Amino acid sequence: MMGSGESLTRSGLRGREAELEQLQALIASVARTGSGGLALIQGEPGIGKTTLLAETVTRARAAGFSVGLGKADELHHIVPLSSLAACVLHGDQPLLSDDAFADLARNQDQRIWLVERLAEAIEGRACSAPVLIGLDDAQWADPLSRFALKQLPARLRTSPVLWMLAGRLDPAGPAEEIVAAAADGLPTVTVPLAPLSGAAIRQLAADTLGAAVDERIRHLLDGAGGNPFLAVEMLAGLDSPEASGDLVPSTLVLGVRGRLKSLQPSTLRFLQMGAVLGRRFGFHDAAALYGQPPAMLISALEEAVRSGLLDDDGDQLVFRHDLLRQAVYVDVPPSARKALHREAAGRLVAAGHQPIDAVPHILRGALPGDEEAVALLRRAAENVQPVTPGLAADLMTRALELVSPARPLRFEVGEQTILCLTRAGRSREALSIGDRLLACRPSLEVISRLQAALGATLWNLDLADELRRRAESALAVGGAAPEAAARLAALRALALSRGQDLAAAREAGETALRAATAIGDREAHVLALSGLGEIAQNAGENAVALERFAALSTIDSAFLPEEIVAHLHMDDFACGGRLLMQAADNAGTMRQAMMLWAQGQHDLGLGRLDDADADFATVERLEDDVQVPVQQVNARVIRSRIALLRGDREAAREHLVAARERLLVKPNPGNTAAVRFLEAVHAEADGDFGLAVDKIRQVQREGVFMRWRLLRDWVDSAIRMALRGADRELAEDLAAQAETHAERNPATPTATGIAAQALGLAKNDLALLEHSVALLKASPRPLVRAAAYADLGQALLAAGRNPQAAAALTQAHAMFAESGAHAAAARLRPDLDGAGAGSGRMVTKQRPVQGWGALTASEKKVARLIAEGHTNRSAADMLVVSPHTVNTHLTSVFRKLAVNSRVQLANMVMAVPDADRS
Repeated sequence: MMGSGESLTRSGLRGREAELEQLQALIASVARTGSGGLALIQGEPGIGKTTLLAETVTRARAAGFSVGLGKADELHHIVPLSSLAACVLHGDQPLLSDDAFADLARNQDQRIWLVERLAEAIEGRACSAPVLIGLDDAQWADPLSRFALKQLPARLRTSPVLWMLAGRLDPAGPAEEIVAAAADGLPTVTVPLAPLSGAAIRQLAADTLGAAVDERIRHLLDGAGGNPFLAVEMLAGLDSPEASGDLVPSTLVLGVRGRLKSLQPSTLRFLQMGAVLGRRFGFHDAAALYGQPPAMLISALEEAVRSGLLDDDGDQLVFRHDLLRQAVYVDVPPSARKALHREAAGRLVAAGHQPIDAVPHILRGALPGDEEAVALLRRAAENVQPVTPGLAADLMTRALELVSPARPLRFEVGEQTILCLTRAGRSREALSIGDRLLACRPSLEVISRLQAALGATLWNLDLADELRRRAESALAVGGAAPEAAARLAALRALALSRGQDLAAAREAGETALRAATAIGDREAHVLALSGLGEIAQNAGENAVALERFAALSTIDSAFLPEEIVAHLHMDDFACGGRLLMQAADNAGTMRQAMMLWAQGQHDLGLGRLDDADADFATVERLEDDVQVPVQQVNARVIRSRIALLRGDREAAREHLVAARERLLVKPNPGNTAAVRFLEAVHAEADGDFGLAVDKIRQVQREGVFMRWRLLRDWVDSAIRMALRGADRELAEDLAAQAETHAERNPATPTATGIAAQALGLAKNDLALLEHSVALLKASPRPLVRAAAYADLGQALLAAGRNPQAAAALTQAHAMFAESGAHAAAARLRPDLDGAGAGSGRMVTKQRPVQGWGALTASEKKVARLIAEGHTNRSAADMLVVSPHTVNTHLTSVFRKLAVNSRVQLANMVMAVPDADRS
């Protein structure tokens, strides 16, 4: 008879030949094509998932794959990155060294950055050999590993990386989430494992027993229901004194109970302590929970290993199968389990484990009023909040439930819960908890702290008026501690930035800043500077906004994107570019999506439409990844305008639809004004000038502060719409607005030039249009200059000054075309013909939809670098862009060229004639 601890690799595959062939084909496909793949092995516990996964890994190794294989653990399912760490750190040649992984862990406060660094490491390994990354028991993957695994397969789809997950059937489980996220761009295979046939079970029994299977054993095996693990455990129990030929166990507990009862009582008790700790546990931890010195339990350990229930890997003890652990665990009375879990939590912390390691036991064992458990949950939440804010919010919600309503601690825990929920994007839940706590009539000091904590909540919910009302009310009743009072004052100023009286808002912000500086409260200081920056932007005072945001990013580098954009509003693209490069070197501390937003503004301003479109597409993807929609409406608005400039009306309409959909999620005044303006642009493109004028009037009427932010560089477009709609009053109002903006920004060439252009259009004044072109020669924005030259050229043409008109229109055409604004350039051809410039020589060839010619200039650069063997990171370094942007370009390249791997891409690039590669 085969010992229960012996390998069942071969016999465990009885009846799985078809499934193994399916997985073998996927291995061969990844190795042959050089592109990625994903497989999910699913089935009930004990059905053979682990055995099939192990055999597939063995075959992949034989095929030359570099393998990382790990196993998620039920009682570690909340420890950040624990599941993925098991995959990349284990094996003969780990995908990452312990030191490299530790370096990643130190910077895991940015989930997107962490995923990108993991992708770079795996991509680098895949350059020399195909890679297989397998995760068993995926149903227990921790939240951060789940987040990474939802991004990585799609991110690495162009590299030979095979992802293999094994897990229980759960339509809403982690494994299904990961497969769904990768399904659009990656070959995926789902392998469901059904119960084995009777013939396969009998073959398995013969393998195990080393002898023919008689009628008595066949009858016993019927109780396994085709589950190979249960069948083997039943066979292993045949030698037990408890076993009987007349007994057909219906569950695993009955199947192994005979074996457990044959153990010494001390061994059984030791196993029960281990089962409480988890499938993997430390000998010292189990001994401590048992209440015995380790030396007294060596014989118990030896018997547990000898019986085939435990394995000893030298560092930890492991139940040979989780079903065995569960069979031991369920025999511990529920009340005892609860008490043991609570004791286990305390002992783990006392032994030096991190709070998060004790949290699973706290969640199972803590009772209301357990303030030590509350303290552990709070510490754990604080530790994981930067990495997995959703988990931190869950932990704090549980901590709040454990605090007695009569204890003052409830308000302190409630404040932390509000902050965690808000940072996790669960603002409505945070507001509900805050209001429930306020209804308990706490002291005035507590009220002020709770209202201050709710400030970010209300701001995220776009409830600026409610934020102002609450801040003013809390300040009016008094009793606030200095820090809370300073934060409330800063929040009030921030709320006032959305109102019409910006002078009052500025005064409130300055007062709040002085208070924050006086008491040295960092949070109040950040809030005050942020509010003052917003107020300055809404007032069109770009230099003041830059001063505020520069001071803010000095205190907290996370606000560097705001400083960069403020530099761009001042036409200082050189400084903005330097800061973008600086941010690339310190990406681990930045808000990745907002940095891409700043990059997109930089590229758009410099007329790099292809790069800008990729940047804003990446912003949306990254915000989707972390489920924090900040710039999605504005990104779609800009991408729609870019598509119109290029002449892609279908894409422009798709972006408009998407912008409207996202507006429903975040319907604040700024987003509303942005979408209304885009609707005006589309109405003009459709020839409906009356509708365009109506939409512009809505922007002017409903989005007062957006006069400065939205129409900063687009006011000339709005004026043309007004003139075409025969609304000269609106045109003059817009021109006056541009003039006021220039007065507030006299050192910014774009502002002064656009003001002259706007007034020239409104008054049909040729001299002003000539002056605007002269002023804008100092502007770094080619699309702004091109529009001014076009306006001047058309005015000159109307005045009969054809030679001068031809020169201006030729300049405009060239700048539009160079930026990729081919539709804008094409609209000038009739005027060029009218001026005698011969626009036939300037026809811009329309880019095809598929093939090498369909690629943008940036996409061609990326394609060439990747074909030369560069990784996304090294290509990004060469192009001085973000790896995320390279990934966006590469996705488009693969789609347009209809290739699936870097090998195919390299072959295609090599086949392109040298003359056509640029």
